[in-house]
Amino acid sequence: MTRLDDIALTEHGLSPAGRGRVLLIGCGALARDVLALKTAHGWDHLDLACLPAILHNHPEKIPDAVAQEVAANRGAYAQIFVLYADCGTGGLLQARCAELGVEMLEGPHCYSFFEGNDAFAARGEMTAFYLTDFLVRQFDAFVTRPLGLDRHPQLRDVYFGNYEKLVYLAQTNDPELTQKARACALRLGLDFERRVTGHGDLETALRRL
Repeated sequence: MTRLDDIALTEHGLSPAGRGRVLLIGCGALARDVLALKTAHGWDHLDLACLPAILHNHPEKIPDAVAQEVAANRGAYAQIFVLYADCGTGGLLQARCAELGVEMLEGPHCYSFFEGNDAFAARGEMTAFYLTDFLVRQFDAFVTRPLGLDRHPQLRDVYFGNYEKLVYLAQTNDPELTQKARACALRLGLDFERRVTGHGDLETALRRL
């Protein structure tokens, strides 16, 4: 028998199966981190839908991609939360999320919310190039090849001549990733620094859900 609360939920566009469930619409670069947090904390009420991480090369496309995902899933979940910071959209994603009535991560980008937005802002670093666990793993796919450094290595100093150090913001304690990040710094001609951030404000945001 259908209960009255199920009927009320259906009338408001939410299927009974969606009660209490939260959909996370996030960048594919965060998938491993979100799944690790779900497993560690038993957050089985959180479902994850990832958009391609390569959208960061065209941030103007992120708001429309998020909006399409929200529209496709709104009736199936009690809440939808967007796992993007501004990520180069110049405020457009925040405006779109406000129109859609969904919340999103705070901060300018993942480097900031991984370290903690307040801590990152306080550093005021202008000459640091950042990598996360994801970007260390995908350095060639997201840095070397898109910038043409595999074909034109002389461009390195054009792109990175004003940087002084590569900062690896480590979500995990993985010696292999640290070694690879150090090699990335060497390839770019930069000093190397490693900071263990864990998941920072990403974990804080998910706890609230």
